[in-house]
Amino acid sequence: MGDTIVHLHKNTDPSPQSATVTTLTVVPDPAPSAPVPLWVRSGRAIRQAVTHENTKTAARAVARHGLYVVGGARIVGRRTWDGKTAARYERFMRAAEAAGNMDAAMEWEERAQRYRDARHRRRMDLLHSPVDAAKGALVTTGMGIGSLVALGVVMAIATKDVTDVVTPLMATVDFINLLMTIVQVVWGPAVSLGPFLALLALWAVGSKQQAAPAWVMPDRVRNGEGEPITPSIVVKALRDLGIPAMRNAIKEMGDAGASMLSPIVIAGCGVEVDVTLPSGVSTNEIQQRRRKLAENLSRHEHEVFITIPTAARTVRLWVADSGALDEPIGPSPLVTDETLTGDYAKGRAPWGQDLRGDAASISLYQRHFLITGLSNQGKTAALRALALWLALDRSVQFLMGDLKGAGDWAMFDGLATVLIQGPTDEHVIEVTEMVESAVDEMNRRLQAPPGTQFPPLIVLVDEAQVAFMCPAVDDEKRPYGGSKAKSRYFTAVRKIHNQGRAVNVLMWQGTQDPTDQNLPKLVREGAHTRASLALGTESQARMALGDKAVDGGAAPNLLRPGLDKGTVVVASDGIEIPAGQASITVRTHYISTDDAHAIADRAKALRDGVTTLHAIERGAERDPLADIAAALGDAARVPTTDVLKRLAALNEDAYGTWTNGDLKRVLDAHGAEPYKSDGRMVVARDRVLRALANRDGDGSASAAE
Repeated sequence: MGDTIVHLHKNTDPSPQSATVTTLTVVPDPAPSAPVPLWVRSGRAIRQAVTHENTKTAARAVARHGLYVVGGARIVGRRTWDGKTAARYERFMRAAEAAGNMDAAMEWEERAQRYRDARHRRRMDLLHSPVDAAKGALVTTGMGIGSLVALGVVMAIATKDVTDVVTPLMATVDFINLLMTIVQVVWGPAVSLGPFLALLALWAVGSKQQAAPAWVMPDRVRNGEGEPITPSIVVKALRDLGIPAMRNAIKEMGDAGASMLSPIVIAGCGVEVDVTLPSGVSTNEIQQRRRKLAENLSRHEHEVFITIPTAARTVRLWVADSGALDEPIGPSPLVTDETLTGDYAKGRAPWGQDLRGDAASISLYQRHFLITGLSNQGKTAALRALALWLALDRSVQFLMGDLKGAGDWAMFDGLATVLIQGPTDEHVIEVTEMVESAVDEMNRRLQAPPGTQFPPLIVLVDEAQVAFMCPAVDDEKRPYGGSKAKSRYFTAVRKIHNQGRAVNVLMWQGTQDPTDQNLPKLVREGAHTRASLALGTESQARMALGDKAVDGGAAPNLLRPGLDKGTVVVASDGIEIPAGQASITVRTHYISTDDAHAIADRAKALRDGVTTLHAIERGAERDPLADIAAALGDAARVPTTDVLKRLAALNEDAYGTWTNGDLKRVLDAHGAEPYKSDGRMVVARDRVLRALANRDGDGSASAAE
């Protein structure tokens, strides 16, 4: 059957209800496929072989090693030309002129002139050298023959054989003949192998300098992965930044821009180099092109840091090894060394590592502290690490408010005098009153006798933006949040910032996602140490660290959220910052919650026992007349303005907003009116005491009735 296929189907169901049925199906026979021509199959095979990755790799390898020889010849030729001419001096002179350094240009010009004079003297000496060489050869030959003859005479006398007179001469002739024979034997192979050895030497030079186009290099090199930072790579990256003045200056420099660079030194997990910019190029132009510079260096943006050192018109580049910043750092010494203790006055808290890989420690002595960043970037862990170190100094006291309330600070229960945890408005009110109690303590310390020593009191509020944004108001319509003069939390923080440092009352705050509303300008500028994790914008970076730090190269907004957790940019005089820089980047140690509890237990063992309050007890109702009497003290008369100040110091919450009208209203109600004395309104002590006695007497009589 040429064009059909017959299928025979038979029903084999054994059931009696099923009849035997045979079905004959005829289907067309598929048409046979046409054979593929041989030339098509051969073409496909050739194309597959040519385009195969192994073929491309082999072709690139052959081309690469051949071009190494060409590049090596070019390098050797340039070196030879530089050694025989004054081209090197000319390059340095043009580079100095392009950089605007005329003193250096004149110095190189003088060196070039000295080189030309020395070269001229050498060439003039060559005119007389053949005659001198011939004379020297004749003298040397004559002396040599004479010496050999004298030696032969001595031998003849010793052996009494006249023929020994020429024995040394003949030995010398035989030796020369042997040398000529050796040369004849070696000369042929040397002439044959010489070109190959020369090519091998050129290949070695070209291979070492990677003197081949990028398209023939291995994939790893072409992609820039792990590419070492060399002067030529740095200069090329700067040239391609798109700054015309930079590009033109490098073209005019005879050394192709190498004179702009300081020696490249290893700095931790990367390298560091200072770049002296040519005239017409400003440092901020380089800072604004950080991403492009990083890509030109075959790095990610977060792997290149640009800072401004002390030298004028200079930028300092720190370039990380590829992927080095993604590797974790070691554990905190607080975890690994159980004998470690804190020292508030003289010690430094171990916080992490800088980009060089050196330990980064920070002094907390009499410094208000502010740390900010986006949510979930490690802010609480970084702040808690410092508090845990201070807790290992038994003299340090803590007042703590955690306005997140997730238990991140629970280990300080038994260490802190007050520990408030929670996100509600009621918690904000309690935290505000806690900070105000610290203000009262600060005022008490300020009024103590000079020379009195006070233990450190750390007032720590985490998630402080919740307090600034709290809408609650008190009975006198004073808001707890906000940044106005009557805002209670803002006012208390500002008072501690203004005078607390002198008596060791310090304000520590942690906030997230800073704005002018949740982190007022006066508060953030009151901190001596300012640290920032990853942020979203440059304006937020300026809020967090200040304009000086950001203008100097600090860029927390360029940190990678989620990937650079725990990495902080710090502006403070309490941490060692390289000369000329306004900030330093620190990769902080992460201390887990379990480890934090263990460290806190060690801190508790250093103390006799601390009872922690978890709420602020509201004060009893004030007695204004009794407080006025207490404020007067033993003085017969006190000006009303001084009475108001003393009342505010006695209880800021009750009398901080009192005016002369409030004072007069209370005194008039009890018959102890202020009066004028020597042109000033005063309060008489005897009147107040009499009014107080009369009031108490009336109260006793009423109770007796």
